[in-house]
Amino acid sequence: MKRIHVIAPSGASLDESSPAAGIDWLSGQGITVKNTECLKRVHQRFSGTDTQRLSELNAVAQLPPEDLVMAMRGGYGLHRLLPDVEWDAIARAVEQGLQICGHSDFTAFHLGLLTKTGAISLSGPMLNYDFGRQAIEGEASNPNHKEFMWKHFINAARERTLDCSVSSPQSYLGEKTAGEISGILWGGNLTVLTSMIGTPFFPNHEQTQGGILFLEDVNEHPYRIERMLMQLTDSGVLKNQAAILLGGFSAYRLFEGDRGYDLASAIEAIRARLSGNIPLLTNLPFGHQADKITLPVGAQADLTYDKTGFQLKASW
Repeated sequence: MKRIHVIAPSGASLDESSPAAGIDWLSGQGITVKNTECLKRVHQRFSGTDTQRLSELNAVAQLPPEDLVMAMRGGYGLHRLLPDVEWDAIARAVEQGLQICGHSDFTAFHLGLLTKTGAISLSGPMLNYDFGRQAIEGEASNPNHKEFMWKHFINAARERTLDCSVSSPQSYLGEKTAGEISGILWGGNLTVLTSMIGTPFFPNHEQTQGGILFLEDVNEHPYRIERMLMQLTDSGVLKNQAAILLGGFSAYRLFEGDRGYDLASAIEAIRARLSGNIPLLTNLPFGHQADKITLPVGAQADLTYDKTGFQLKASW
């Protein structure tokens, strides 16, 4: 992977410096970034009109298989495009070797592609957030902060492997305190995923039965996280899984009126509603955070876990 073809299917860039910094950092790693003209598109809050963004997304089906497609940023916008995405053509390009990467709002694409075709895509870094994010003072963030994310991204992009070990006490395992699980790996941003239940772009029961579901979110108070997880529980999505992995839930604010209610309280409430044979694991290094692994949505994965942590592996 020597070329990244950037696309902007969701929100417009919030500043000019982030994409520029991202391109500069990737260039330093010997990566050529293509299609940079999309980075300056703006239409209302979106990175171009629906027609522009849809055309750009569908055009990835014509790219050479050695390219890697990467979303510029999330925000909102992909839901508008889903009915007219050329899923089969994109899936054929993936079968030829093309890899497509993003997270946050890009969860809508991952789920749509999986539902319609079964093709694998990468839930991982994006240009602005992960490669061009600015420090508080405005300068580019320390390159050392990208080391963990970059290592896992390169393993996914070049070797098509995932190998992640998490050493962290696990308090929500259920009836079994250790185990081994194999199943389809899928998931993404909790808000986006929950909003797609009941649509033609959400995987059905058979597609994800016995799966390993990963979830993350940002700027959502724990009661909202709990409410969405309750919806996934009551709609049968969670009970259909062999395991649930919770990543980062960041940038929320607790209030005096919470009176001790916090994220742990929300997770405990969901644990109480889940079948005891479904482990609920925490601290997956994924989400709106610097330390982020790259996860192959739709790939078969192997999970081993105990009270001290877990290991997640896949190859595709």
